[in-house]
Formats: sequence, structure tokens, C-alpha cells
Amino acid sequence: METLNDFLIQKPRPLPVIVAIDRSGSMGANGKIEALNLALKDFINSMKDEDSNKAEIQLAIFSFGDESATYDIPLTPISQVSTQTFNAHGRTPMGEAFRLIKSLIEDKAQIPSRSYKPTIVILTDGIPTDDYDTPMNNLINEGRSSKAFRIAMAIGDDADHNMLSKFVSSPEYLIIGENARDIRKFFRFVTMSVSQRMKSQTPDIVQIPQKSDDDTLDL
Repeated sequence: METLNDFLIQKPRPLPVIVAIDRSGSMGANGKIEALNLALKDFINSMKDEDSNKAEIQLAIFSFGDESATYDIPLTPISQVSTQTFNAHGRTPMGEAFRLIKSLIEDKAQIPSRSYKPTIVILTDGIPTDDYDTPMNNLINEGRSSKAFRIAMAIGDDADHNMLSKFVSSPEYLIIGENARDIRKFFRFVTMSVSQRMKSQTPDIVQIPQKSDDDTLDL
């Protein structure tokens, strides 16, 4: 005998996308923070255009600068996210950002078990100014957060490439950018990656997106 459950439409599973951005003082040079604000706006608008009956993008944005990291946009369905403008000041407390991201992913009230694996995106042009090693290792090696897909952008020679190479899920997901122009290209790459997951029959199996010639970065 058929029941009411047989007629219920299965809700799309949440696909969390967690972005952590550097708003330290060095990001104020050479138009980087302005490029970042534009890139985030484009990224959010592009993600709103994605449609799938399998997955629902949910976006959270953290930032780190001054003396602390902050949870600026709580995990929210992408259709409800408003853009935000960031200013560049102070130091680079990246370790605190790692701790906050870890806390979010481990919270089953915010990211339920039925969710797809989160995507974590980090963008920075500097070296962490706080203790980052332990919180980063906890994030990538322990608990639910160890299953997340991780991508990063290092902007310029002053970024800690060695640290970021340990953070990413695969070497191909450490993107090296030379200047502000590359920030927008990086977020197009992130958009392609999330879009591929949305359209895939197996969203928890991540593949390297194919970049067009216009989006090629110096890797």
C-alpha cells in the first residue's frame, strides 16, 4: 500500500561552500581588496544561477584581519545571500579562521549528516601571524572536516606557499596568483568546481575543472 512518503518530493541535499578570505593590511595594496570584493560579488551571483534538484548550495564566509577572524556570513542558502564589502587592516590571524571553520563543520545543527562534503576555499597574500599549525592539522585530519574538499589561492611571493600546499586536498588545488586580476580568475575556477559538483551524479567525488584559456592562471 502506498503511503504519503511515496508522494513527497525529496529535498535537495545541502552542499556547503565555506570561503575564508584575507583582509589583512597587505591586501589593501595594488587593488587586491577591491578585486576581492568584486570577485566575491560575481561568485555569489554566479552561484545563484546554478540550479539542481540534487543539491542546494549553502554559503558561509569567514574573514581574517586586524587581530581576529570573524564569521561574516553564516551558512545560508545561496539564494538568500547578500554581498558584503571588506576592508583591509592589520595582521593575518589565519589559525583562528581554521578553528572557526572546524567548529562550523563539526556542528551537525548547521551542517547535517545528509549534507554533501563541504568545499573550503582559502585566499591569502601573506603568512599567518598566529599559531596556525595545530588548528590547520585538526581541520584537515580530524573529524568530519577531514572529508572536506579544500582549495586555496596564494597571491604573490609573500604568501606562505608551503603552508597552503599542505592545506589543499590535491596539489592542483593550490592556485598561484600574481596580482589583483588573478583573484577574479580564481573565483571563476571555484565557480566551475562547485558547478561541476552540482551537475555530477556523484557530487562527493570531486574532479579538477577544465579551465578555459581566458581563465588560465600561472600555476
